[in-house]
Amino acid sequence: MRLDSSDGNHPLSLAFREFLINSGFPCVGAKSALARNQIEIVIARDIRSNWDDLRVMPTLLAFAKRYHEETEPALFQSFVIIFEEPDRLTEAEFEKYLWQRIQSYSDKDSFFGADHDQRVTADPSHHNFSLSFGGEAFFVVGLHPGASRPARRFQKPALVFNLHDQFVRLREQGIYETMQKTIMERDLALAGTLNPMLARHGESSEAKQYSGRVVEPDWECPYERRDFSAAYFQQSDKNAK
Repeated sequence: MRLDSSDGNHPLSLAFREFLINSGFPCVGAKSALARNQIEIVIARDIRSNWDDLRVMPTLLAFAKRYHEETEPALFQSFVIIFEEPDRLTEAEFEKYLWQRIQSYSDKDSFFGADHDQRVTADPSHHNFSLSFGGEAFFVVGLHPGASRPARRFQKPALVFNLHDQFVRLREQGIYETMQKTIMERDLALAGTLNPMLARHGESSEAKQYSGRVVEPDWECPYERRDFSAAYFQQSDKNAK
């Protein structure tokens, strides 16, 4: 399967591919997706703004729909949003805007009538939490210039959406554990220390890992799956009367 995007030849798309090609980059899954030309990239203006959210969402939903409708979907597919601005954010600022964009995308997903993937929970405090777009669960990896971990340090803010179903399939095939071990070893070699936020899939809420920041023990995810279905608006109208 080959994924193409209208933004595929943008300079930031090319720079992202070079970032993945770098021999020190630890995620072998991302490298596999790149080698198979299964990374779709969309360029947006500013991670602090909702300016491009309505342009991004149809592309993300189409990505989820293609995967969902394939009889045997290919492994190692990713959807990436790269933001042109800003050039610098602290880790706390990036985390704030990452969740703002995710909340906006999730609200639009609900408004468009998509159900949350029933294989995962919408509660970000639960160990089985995942985001859901177009009925497919996703794990998000945030990248930005100010990241403390080298593997998360890209020249612009970026959000990488990886399909939850792929983690499940890798585990069923007996590949996940080996791949996870390889990633951890490569990340250690790159950074010189183990990533304290890296957990095995399904052990704790993945929301803690999205931004790349080392979060506090009492950290609470600033996200909730909100209901914007027709039934919600009908009930709101009744309450208003």
